Parts: sequence; structure tokens; C-alpha cells
Amino acid sequence: MTAPEPVLAPTTTEPARLRSVRSRTAVDVPAAEHAVALLLRALGKDPASVHLTETPRRVAGAFAEMLSGPPFELTTFPNEGYDELVIATDIPVQSLCEHHLLPFTGVAHIGYLPGDRILGLSKLARVLEMFARDLQVQERLTQQVADWLETNLAPRGVGVVIEAEHLCMSLRGVRARGARTTTSALHGLLREDARSRQEFFALSGLRGSQA
Repeated sequence: MTAPEPVLAPTTTEPARLRSVRSRTAVDVPAAEHAVALLLRALGKDPASVHLTETPRRVAGAFAEMLSGPPFELTTFPNEGYDELVIATDIPVQSLCEHHLLPFTGVAHIGYLPGDRILGLSKLARVLEMFARDLQVQERLTQQVADWLETNLAPRGVGVVIEAEHLCMSLRGVRARGARTTTSALHGLLREDARSRQEFFALSGLRGSQA
């Protein structure tokens, strides 16, 4: 999986723009439609029947939508002395489990201790979406968001927590409906300093995860 390649404008006095370049291969929709039709036959269904004739097109379109997104720019601004946590909580997240091709959905809490630059608040959700629109595992998704922010924003600390329900766990197997999986990734002071780490988890509503 190839990560997007951002480019940071070399300025410290004006807004800088991080351009997200999506380099992953585009979905081959006609091939996906054909594959869905073959799957329906393998499941004992007739894709030419009146209720299934449009299913291959719809399924292929749905996967294309869930696995792709347009490039976008992330704007950063000079930090004028703010040295406390910036955190966005309960950001909706949805992705596709790469083991079963079933969705997992939930919320993410993303925070950072600013360095020289601050990021437009809505862009934290954009970074999350950039990596979520892929075949994923929750652990990797959490780490990718944290790594990207650490590399491209150069903060003093980064914290990412994702809480999600996986349909591959609630609809099949143990069928544990309502069970949520929590993952976290911490960098810099949010990993090394206990007080900063506790503040991040408390503001994320995860007071039981402070240790």
C-alpha cells in the first residue's frame, strides 16, 4: 500500500499548504462488476434475475466510492505561541476490513501538541478519511494517521484513538453485536510524558486508558 506523498510549502510566515497526492490504483469498475456477477453465481444466485440484474453495478459502484476519494489540500498556519493540546473528538470514521471486505465504523479522537505550525481543525478529519478509504485493519489505520501528522506537521506530540465496531465480528463468527475495538497511537510528548498522555486520554473520554 503506497501512502500519499504530501508537499509542504517552504514558508513560516504565510499559510502553508500540504497537498495530498493519492497514488493508489483506481478501482476497475467493469472488472469489479464482472467479479460480483461471478460471486452471485458461486453463491447459487442468478445475476440475470429481475432483482439482481443491477446488483453487480451497484456493488462495484459502492466499493469504488468507499475505496477512493479526491485529492485535497491541508492548510497549516504559523503557531503564535499556543502550547496546549489541540484535539478533535468523536470524528466519524468508516473503512473496510481487508480480511472480510465488511465495514467497520466508529469514531476517532485526534490530538496534537503544536510545534511551529497549527493545522486547520477540519483537516484532522480529512487526514483520517484519506487513510480510511482503503482496505484496512484498525491498528494500521490508527498508526498511519499518527505517523502522517508527526511527519508532516512536526508537532511536539501526537495522539490518535479509534473506537470502532467491526461487522466481521458482529454479523459473523462470535456475533458480538455492539462490541467495540479501541486502538491508539502516540508520538512525542503524548507518549513520553505521563501528564500529557493522561490529559489526552481524559479529553478523549478514555480515562480508563491513562496508564
